[in-house]
Amino acid sequence: MATEIKNSRADNQEENIIPPVLPIYARADLAIDRGEGVYAYDEDGKVYLDFGCGIGVNNLGFCHPELVQTLTEQAGKVWHTSNIYRIPGQERLAQRLAENSFADTMFFTNSGAEAVECALKMARRYHFENGQPERTRFITFEGCFHGRTLATIAASGQEKLTHGFGPLMEGFDHVPFYRDMNKVEAAISHNTAAILIEPVLGEGGIKPVSSDNMQILRELCDKHGILLILDEIQCGMGRTDRLFAYQHSPISPDILCAAKGIGAGFPMGACLATEKVGRAMPPGSHGSTYGGNPMAMAVGNKVLDIILADGFFDHVEKMSYALRKGLMTLRNKYPDVIELVRGIGLMLGLKLAVEPPVFVAKALEHGLLTVGAADHTLRLLPPLIIEQEHIDEALEKLEKTCADIREDMPEPPSDEDS
Repeated sequence: MATEIKNSRADNQEENIIPPVLPIYARADLAIDRGEGVYAYDEDGKVYLDFGCGIGVNNLGFCHPELVQTLTEQAGKVWHTSNIYRIPGQERLAQRLAENSFADTMFFTNSGAEAVECALKMARRYHFENGQPERTRFITFEGCFHGRTLATIAASGQEKLTHGFGPLMEGFDHVPFYRDMNKVEAAISHNTAAILIEPVLGEGGIKPVSSDNMQILRELCDKHGILLILDEIQCGMGRTDRLFAYQHSPISPDILCAAKGIGAGFPMGACLATEKVGRAMPPGSHGSTYGGNPMAMAVGNKVLDIILADGFFDHVEKMSYALRKGLMTLRNKYPDVIELVRGIGLMLGLKLAVEPPVFVAKALEHGLLTVGAADHTLRLLPPLIIEQEHIDEALEKLEKTCADIREDMPEPPSDEDS
């Protein structure tokens, strides 16, 4: 069957016929048939160590037994009811997230992009309700990624995301990703509603915002009466050894977007907010057919059971230290391949001397799943349940990959050539 699918795909390409699945992804020729823990298995039974995590989604690995049990039990009860009725799982998950964050209230979505869309609406509605309807614009940062909807690609402004989708939605002012966030103040106007930023740029190259700069952004927002929105879709839910990345600093946002790891593989997201922002959203101002459905809420609550357990974040911090230490050793051994190691928690990046797809493909040959990013960066986003043995295995595979890449590099010019 797999051979027939491959042949059909090849025939379609030769005849320039669009396949049944819209060809918008540059997919690797790998189909994961099943997974267990930190390992994925393809259709031929080949095993892969997963350090991509479905782009930061499978935080608890494949087929976590507690999640499988929860999902199975809920499937036998109720999948969907609609938000026109109470959903007790929503109320419980919201209460628990609020108790462990800055938030007072939240809206559940099906994805990260939906969470960002909700945040943008909340910010505009907040200013509208407070007598400043002119505050409709958002300051965002070059290299950011907030989703693939018309609003979220406009928030990014990147040509690779916006090409062919103009005219772009109005309302976004893009500034460089500064080391000194004081420079952001020049972009603030009487029309500014909020600053939107990822505490750790994901697609942008694994670039953390320092605690000092987070404080500067909070102070700027307070000074000018605007809101601070944090996109923690990739860096939240334990990825940085805290429930949310902002908790590494002394500040808190007004709105926060979560997704990916919040469902550990089950599609869901959330838009968290303070009471002052949430009260600006009356009945009818927003909604979702599937958002917060009983299946998603059962999984979300079980994810919290696991990651809020004593010692979980300590384990993530310990594994992060071990992995970073190993990566630094690898970088010192292969400085012609790895230029820099950066990141926080188990959200680490290698700035490469080669294009990321080259490294990703070579690592795949050695049975390691990784993810590329901008700024010549390779993302390492392993499940938060990894152990030292998995780190050792990953480092061995990464070293083999570096050796292969070094071997393929052109010889440096000799003195005679120069």
